[in-house]
Amino acid sequence: MDIKYYSTNQKAPAVDFFSAILTGQAPDKGLYMPDKFPKITKEDFAKMRDLEYFELAALILSKYLKEIPPKDLLEMCKSAYTFYPRLENVTENKFLMRLDTGPTASFKDFAAQIMSRLMQFAIKKGEKLRVLTATSGDTGSAIAHAFHNIKNIDVVILFPINEVSNKQRKQMTTLGGNIKAVAIKGKFDDAQAMVKEAFADKELKGLNLTSANSINIARLLPQSVYYFWAHAKLTKNIDDKIIFSVPSGNFGDLMGGVLAWKMGLPVEKFIIATNANNEVPRFFSNGTYEKIEPSIECISNAMNVGHPSNFVRLIDAFGGKMDEKGNINKAPRLEEMRKFFYAISVNDALTKETINNVYKKYKVLLEPHGAVAWYGLEKYLKEYPDDNKKLYVSFETADPAKFPEKIHKILNIEPETPRSLVGLDKLKEKYETIDANYASLYRLLKDNF
Repeated sequence: MDIKYYSTNQKAPAVDFFSAILTGQAPDKGLYMPDKFPKITKEDFAKMRDLEYFELAALILSKYLKEIPPKDLLEMCKSAYTFYPRLENVTENKFLMRLDTGPTASFKDFAAQIMSRLMQFAIKKGEKLRVLTATSGDTGSAIAHAFHNIKNIDVVILFPINEVSNKQRKQMTTLGGNIKAVAIKGKFDDAQAMVKEAFADKELKGLNLTSANSINIARLLPQSVYYFWAHAKLTKNIDDKIIFSVPSGNFGDLMGGVLAWKMGLPVEKFIIATNANNEVPRFFSNGTYEKIEPSIECISNAMNVGHPSNFVRLIDAFGGKMDEKGNINKAPRLEEMRKFFYAISVNDALTKETINNVYKKYKVLLEPHGAVAWYGLEKYLKEYPDDNKKLYVSFETADPAKFPEKIHKILNIEPETPRSLVGLDKLKEKYETIDANYASLYRLLKDNF
């Protein structure tokens, strides 16, 4: 199947996979989407039950990446995935999928590790690539570790100076080499807007800029894999359906699930759980999309997004058209979306209460983002008690040890430190600080590259 990638703004030519990932954002400021979705066969589903995670990743990605020889793709996946998601039964038919098992203890590792290898494969000999990305927390650390010391690729990461945890910041600022961390005096939405403007700036074309944010399609395709993993490990029959509860900020994780569904994964429903940045739950409620500017600061900091980039893709997947500024120029099939998605906003008080209640009731430790998703699941079941017998998977997207101060304040315990975070506090940091405007980023890029 010959798959091309079109822009959600539909004012740029369709391109192949390598062009899409090396560009990141389309020239018309839209985001790339596949023009067709390869289907997973019954034979594929049957095979999945016995595969290692890296083998499953190779199987799913091979449906899109016909440009890469199967043997090379399998080797990339084997090199990238020395870890896999951990499924934890909390109670009855309700599971946590812990995606905090990678080198930076965040779900972003599942996309970043393979993404760095795909990009290195894609760049032409003698060329140099500059990855420019914005982060609200875990993306930056995952990208920094995945791309560290990758030849011919430099990385610049922008993060809001006051809205990432100490550990998240140190995972970005202690590596050096080809990784440049930059704090901005603003919010994630400011950083994201600056990055998008840089991609559209013709004066920077010679820098070969691309993105490692979830605006890049190479982030989303690998994130579809762990949805298939959950299905393969938890269901008895190929047609058995799952309800997924996904903590959502920039909506890349959710879009990974939507891609999996488009490929044929049996999904009953997605629970979209946001923090107090409730622009998407409001849209589902009243049909009107309004950005939150500035975004609201919450303890689930990686979700402090007032205008999620990937909502453009979600609108597109249901027949609508939204531009990069959040204007809906063609309405999506909203009633169909309302049947398939349950959207809820969870404030900090409820997030803390959920961490406390789940730990006391089940001896299961959640961090703030996972707690938002778990509360969304509990709220859904109160509203639809007849669905209680169905299969549920709620996402835990980071290790609780990345938020030790918050966990200690809520539970008065110290979360166990995973190996990936041991000794981090003793490492020396190095980063620049700039104003939250495009002129500051432009100067930084010009001065450094």
